Parts: sequence; structure tokens; C-alpha cells
Amino acid sequence: MKDNPEYQNQTLEEEVLIKRSQRGDLEAAGLLIVRYQDRLYNTILKICSNPEDAAELTQETFVKVLEKITDFRGKSSFYTWLFRIGVNLTLNFCKRRGRLVMQSIDGSGRDESERATARLSGYLLCREKADPVGLAQDKEAREIVLRALGRLDEEQRIVLVLRDIEGLSYQEIAEILDIELGTVKSRISRARAGLRDMLEAVLA
Repeated sequence: MKDNPEYQNQTLEEEVLIKRSQRGDLEAAGLLIVRYQDRLYNTILKICSNPEDAAELTQETFVKVLEKITDFRGKSSFYTWLFRIGVNLTLNFCKRRGRLVMQSIDGSGRDESERATARLSGYLLCREKADPVGLAQDKEAREIVLRALGRLDEEQRIVLVLRDIEGLSYQEIAEILDIELGTVKSRISRARAGLRDMLEAVLA
């Protein structure tokens, strides 16, 4: 992908926008916000569950990004840096209110819902007990998956949101959460095992 000319052009364009934003160019900063605001909002919504809170947290994230953009040195991608700020703000917000709740996958659109559930079910379900394709087409089954996710502890839940719903790489998750790569892998492994046990109990 990184060898793709279109990807390289997008990366170059982003670097230009970042440098302009660091010099105080508000138009460039606005273009960066437009590029990432929808995906950031959807991720925050899946974590905090409330659309109004998600909108406020997304806005707060971009305010902090603009305040700190001169500190960005490119050690990670801008996208990863942005998500680190947004996810941490969201986790702190939810901890203060004691309500880290999973947003229903259905809330972000049927196509995304089915893709996300298919990814989860493909990892979690024994093939002899359930058909992942059938599960992805079954709204009730999707809700079973989401309820099981909601029973995981916070650390495991967040890595599954980022990995199996948002499709981020292990390295990106490590950078966003500021944890070791091995820790990401072990948390995902434990989370998937826990989900598998819950779902197999339901489907038995």
C-alpha cells in the first residue's frame, strides 16, 4: 500500500497540511479535521455510546490537537497521534462517569455492522457451532456479540474495538494506547478467548 502512488500523494499532502497548520494556517488545520473527523467520531461513539458526548469529545480532541500540533514531530503517523488523544480523552471521560458502554455496531450503519460482526465472529466462534456469515446477517446475533463485548473488562474491550471493529494494526493500537506491542497482542488474545467462551455458552 505504501508503494501506491495515490497513498504517497495523500501522505505528502498530509505532511504539507501539518506543516501549514503548525505555522498557524487555520484553513490547513480545517482540512486535516475534515479528513479524520468522521472516523474519530465513530470510534468514540462505539466507546462512550452517547452521540452528544461523542460529538463533544470529538470537538475537544481537535481543540487539543490544534493546541499541541506544534509538538507533533512525526514519530508516529498523524492519524495515530490524533487517535491517541481522542481515545485517551474518551477513556478519561467514561471513567469519571463510570460508564464505559459499547455502542451498538448497528448505530454506525448496516454494512459496517455486518463487516465488523463478521470479523469478530470469524475470530470467536467455533465453525461447527455457528456460521459466521449467518451470524453477520442476524441482528439478534450481532446484539449477542455486543453484549458479550460489554462484559469484558475495559482494557480488553478497547483493544477489540480498535482491532476488530476499527481494523487498526497491532502497532497502531500500541502507539494509541501507549503500551507495548506484546501487551496489545496478549490483551487481544485474552479478550477473544473470553468472548469465545461467552458466545459458545450462548450457542451451546
